[in-house]
Amino acid sequence: MLVDRFKNGDQAAFDEMVSRYWDRIYAMVHQLLRNAEDAEEVTQDAFIRAHRGLVNFRGDSAFSTWLYQIATNLARNRYWYWWRRKRDKSVSFDAPVSGDNPTTLADLIPAEVETPGDITVTSEFVARIGQAMERLSAKHREILTLRNIKNLSYEEIADILGISVGTVKSRIARARESLRAKLGEDFKT
Repeated sequence: MLVDRFKNGDQAAFDEMVSRYWDRIYAMVHQLLRNAEDAEEVTQDAFIRAHRGLVNFRGDSAFSTWLYQIATNLARNRYWYWWRRKRDKSVSFDAPVSGDNPTTLADLIPAEVETPGDITVTSEFVARIGQAMERLSAKHREILTLRNIKNLSYEEIADILGISVGTVKSRIARARESLRAKLGEDFKT
């Protein structure tokens, strides 16, 4: 096991861990933060913290679950730092349009040339989806990202967030309802 090799002084074992998990951690963090440079930085920080803390890793959960939890916590902290400073937000074209609809914005926007009217409607729609997602609580946005974008199981999400599977299921249901309500509000105005 890589963790045991590392604890026994094999530094190459940690390099293998980085190689094995970098892309997965980066992708998850990028979906949460929606900014490539910041996702890169948070991913690096997660591995630095994992390296420092690995000597105390007890193995109560899988290494990957522990690493996802470190990265998720760092991404949460980064998000709230930005939120307090009203940082500009963007919408991922690869993100689902709602919690229970796997269709992405990229699926909705045709590749062929659009008319100016189409572009205006599409831009307004993208903006409304982004605004609705941003108005979700951090907990709801995070859980929808883990379930619908990362396609993690309820059990994996429970391990990462340190909550029960029942809480995961109810939080997903509330997050989906909240997103639907926010989108409904947008289209009434």
